[in-house]
Amino acid sequence: MTSMLERTPAQKPALSAREIEILRAWLLSESKSEAAARLYVTAATVSTHIARIRSKYARVGRNATTKTALLARALQDGVISIDEL
Repeated sequence: MTSMLERTPAQKPALSAREIEILRAWLLSESKSEAAARLYVTAATVSTHIARIRSKYARVGRNATTKTALLARALQDGVISIDEL
């Protein structure tokens, strides 16, 4: 019998290298516009990637509908470390 405190490991979504790059830039920026400027893309491109990332997290049962939630997922999955923030 499984204890209520035992959890199965969280499944990580299959994020592409570009999605990780954009997610990291956005999390380390004040805005999508700032992240876009850092990466030489438009804010709309950043928004599109963030929407896809959120969708991938939702598909593995780990919804991340806010920037704070995506930050938590990125920390959990080793995409970013607390020391970088």
